[in-house]
Amino acid sequence: MKFTDGFWQTRPGVTALYAQEAYDIERVGESVRVTAPTRVIARRGDTLNRPALTVSLSSPLEGVIAVRVENHLGSAHHRGFEMPGADAAATEIRIDDVGGSLTSGSLTARIAAGSPWSLEFESNGRVLTRSGGKSIGRMDLAPDAAVAAEPVGEVGASADGRPAASRYLHAQLSLGVGELVYGLGERFGPLVKNGQSVDVWNADGGTSSEQSYKSVPFYLTNRGYGVLVNHSEHVSFEVGSEAVEQVQFSVPGEVLEYLVIDGPTPADVIERYTRLTGRPAEVPAWSYGLWLSTSFTTDYDEKTVSSFIDGMIERDLPLSVFHFDCFWMREFNWTDFAWDTRVFPDPDGMLERLHGKDLRVSVWMNPYIAQRGAAFEEAAAGDYLVKKPNGDIWQWDMWQAGMALVDFTNPDAVTWYQGKIRALLEQGVDAIKTDFGERIPTDVVWHDGTDPAAMHNLYTQLYNKAVFDVLEEYRGKGEAVLFARSATAGGQQMPVHWGGDNSSSFESMAETLRGGLSLALSGFGFWSHDIGGFEGMPDADVFKRWVAFGLLSSHSRLHGSTSYRVPWLFDDGTEEPGQSAVEVTRTFAQLKNRLMPYLLQVGREAHETGLPFMRPMQLEFAGDPSVDHLDRQYMIGSQVLVAPVFSAAGEVQYYLPAGRWTNWFTNETVDGGVWRTETHAFDSIPLWIREGSVIPLGARSDRPDYDYLDGLTLAVYPTQDAGGRDVTVTTPDGDTAVFHASWSDSGVQVTSDAEGAWTWRNAAE
Repeated sequence: MKFTDGFWQTRPGVTALYAQEAYDIERVGESVRVTAPTRVIARRGDTLNRPALTVSLSSPLEGVIAVRVENHLGSAHHRGFEMPGADAAATEIRIDDVGGSLTSGSLTARIAAGSPWSLEFESNGRVLTRSGGKSIGRMDLAPDAAVAAEPVGEVGASADGRPAASRYLHAQLSLGVGELVYGLGERFGPLVKNGQSVDVWNADGGTSSEQSYKSVPFYLTNRGYGVLVNHSEHVSFEVGSEAVEQVQFSVPGEVLEYLVIDGPTPADVIERYTRLTGRPAEVPAWSYGLWLSTSFTTDYDEKTVSSFIDGMIERDLPLSVFHFDCFWMREFNWTDFAWDTRVFPDPDGMLERLHGKDLRVSVWMNPYIAQRGAAFEEAAAGDYLVKKPNGDIWQWDMWQAGMALVDFTNPDAVTWYQGKIRALLEQGVDAIKTDFGERIPTDVVWHDGTDPAAMHNLYTQLYNKAVFDVLEEYRGKGEAVLFARSATAGGQQMPVHWGGDNSSSFESMAETLRGGLSLALSGFGFWSHDIGGFEGMPDADVFKRWVAFGLLSSHSRLHGSTSYRVPWLFDDGTEEPGQSAVEVTRTFAQLKNRLMPYLLQVGREAHETGLPFMRPMQLEFAGDPSVDHLDRQYMIGSQVLVAPVFSAAGEVQYYLPAGRWTNWFTNETVDGGVWRTETHAFDSIPLWIREGSVIPLGARSDRPDYDYLDGLTLAVYPTQDAGGRDVTVTTPDGDTAVFHASWSDSGVQVTSDAEGAWTWRNAAE
């Protein structure tokens, strides 16, 4: 949101009042409090008829400093995010005539006394960012300007008639020369956010728009720090756009709170941010396998489902999960939690038969209750639905006729909804796709009294948590899996999330990857996407290139809108050997299953450290300026590099960072620090192993969940200098073995106390 007209003037209808000085600085408990009047106080009369902002500094965690800016202290409308990892850090506070400081770990906030306003954040003697003149302000908007300032969306403030905010607080933090900003949730535009205006306001906008299903008011920069704006309501970011030297963020109301999170590397920032806001839960090995869906509006019944599954088995295509999308329930009834018996007359028997084929089952769900379904009357009678201010149940006809919205701020509504989910689990369902959660109105009253604007983004957290908690309760920790579309800060605790509605094109494939990388840089550990694209029917070229990308993502799903996604629909039988859609799917599904001992350990790292499964190059190679803008390649963990192919002809250009790399498919070894241009057949992709890696490979390619230690092979990729690496392999049943690989001029050796038949090889030879 922009308030100024160039450097000197404000926009029409905007009155700007800025913190002009640190008038006094005092210690209050373990925090520092600053009175910051909106003019320099030269005499006593200057204290009259003049707003003063209160700025407080504190530390919720070692290496994190919270800054709270308040205009009127009586405001009760601010709602931040839960911070399960908060642990009040030991701080050092100093106040003298020059100013004050608060230090937490290696991070120090230093505020200068008097005028001009100056707040700096330092780490190990280096200034990370600063808040200078005109950086903290109160913006009062005339009515017409206030309306124009609100986000527009299906249920945004401008769309539903809610009075627009007339007061905002904003803050700015400086951008250094060459400093680049990443994150802010799942964003499908440029990965580097400099120059962008970003509204943190969840919307069902698809992957080809500026909107986001997963809006997260957190960013990090290549200078090794991050910033979380601790507001669940609409947060507007101007990233080097309105003021090109600053990141500006603004919120409606009387309170603005942000947290500066120290690194020193971007990976350290993610580790600390997820320690504060929550780490991803561990997900089971079976969930990493291939998921196949009914698709959305296609016709299907048990016979159709069985034909798909049998077709996969007949073609030797590994399949782990079958997903039933919306129409497992009767049309106009979503969500009533009941199978449509016209097409699934024996759901209990069908689920048993699917489990007999060694498959897990996922079903679609949303938080809306259509009035035709029996669940509506039940929920209305129990007072489980969101209300209008006049006491009526809020309803509209977008999506399903007369649909209402479950009020997850009501504990009884949560219990009721969870009871419905539990019944499905008892019936034999294994995983839940929690769709939607973005179209949340603001002209309503919530059971717990939460400000509707604050609940718009936060709703998805309550919705996903309600479902995830019952999954975890029923299945046990490490066995619960969502397939969620919407999220906000903290949503990473409840994996997995997928990228929403994309299109069947190479351009959409590329924007999908950008969204996943952006989400990974926002603290999310696991992520998936619709292989081949959701909208439209992909041609064979798009489908096959996307299969390779999808099966080298943490979670892999074949899903579409109006057309099926079984691989044999995409070719005419005239392909070269190994190049048909069926063969390409088999190649990469089997590869993923063999890589599972490595992949499961990468997933455990995400759970334990917060570092994502799919790692943007900026996380793994911080300090290499060549990776700053890369958005068409990524790492799986720290050892495997993937560069998806975004062309039918197979042309791909990518960058190998410094060091020696070995090609997975050809065993070619090259020195990095170079760009490469190649052409790949459909059954190939740039897939490189970093020197110093030890990749544990399982003996089976037909499934992701098996005893990895039985027939394990360790592929060792030694460095040019003597060295070694410890590798932990954990099976899906929890058995663990540690292997030590070492290398020198005399060769490679691997030792372990692990029992069973395992072996190793020097993969660089």
